[in-house]
Amino acid sequence: MTTTGLPTCYRHPDRETGLSCSECGRPICAECMTPAAVGIRCPDNAGRSRVVKGPRIVARPSADVSATRLLIGLNVAVYLITVAQGSGLNAPGGSLFDNWLLAGVLLRVGDWWRMVTAMFLHGSVFHIGLNMFALWVFGGPVEQYLGRTRYVLLYFVSGLAGSAGALFGVSMLTPTVGASGAIFGVLGAMMIIEWNVTGRLAGNALTWIVINLVFNFAYNRGGGNISIGGHIGGLIGGILITLAYSNFGRGRSMYGRMSAQAVVGVIGVAVAAFVIAYLKVHGSI
Repeated sequence: MTTTGLPTCYRHPDRETGLSCSECGRPICAECMTPAAVGIRCPDNAGRSRVVKGPRIVARPSADVSATRLLIGLNVAVYLITVAQGSGLNAPGGSLFDNWLLAGVLLRVGDWWRMVTAMFLHGSVFHIGLNMFALWVFGGPVEQYLGRTRYVLLYFVSGLAGSAGALFGVSMLTPTVGASGAIFGVLGAMMIIEWNVTGRLAGNALTWIVINLVFNFAYNRGGGNISIGGHIGGLIGGILITLAYSNFGRGRSMYGRMSAQAVVGVIGVAVAAFVIAYLKVHGSI
């Protein structure tokens, strides 16, 4: 048998795994894991509540979440640059912000890199704080399950789908920034992972998705400017990518060598995002 150097599940010593319980830290295989609101748990801790100190939920993930940490670091670094170039913490701006933001009129003249760069910009302390908190809470467990490569692909391609979705319901001149599309893609992935593991879609991830979408619609009805199209686009992208990872329900979407169907699925969602964006900014849809 070929070994990878990974630890083995404490309940199934013959199964190597990159997952671990966020309560006790013991390695667990996909069969033994139970997705929780924060992290994943082993059978011995699946029914236990989280440790709470004041208003803060304390999570103790022990598996590798280096990609999530790196993405948070990149977002924060870009935000600080735009703060320094702009007018303060709640008024970022400057050349980087102007060259990276997303707007339909700018895509139409050929600035297609903005489909990617806009997901690293944020408009205020609250905006980046909320997004990075959500990325840490949801991104860590998803990275543990999918593995670093699949997770990073999920994040960026879901972000592309979010950028395409953000073009709908706004004018060609409306600027859009933020990592929310990519984060909704991570939430969509978590929903499919829960389905893969438990056979049920109605889990923690779906609850968070519904809560966030209801809040988005209510906030916008009150005069807010949340990009609902960007969130829905990212969510659809994340769902489709994770379905492709699991060969559309015939397997598990967890870490390991990607199948041909998974590769085609990721490329297909990315290409579809650019095609939809192209058609939208040129008035074809």
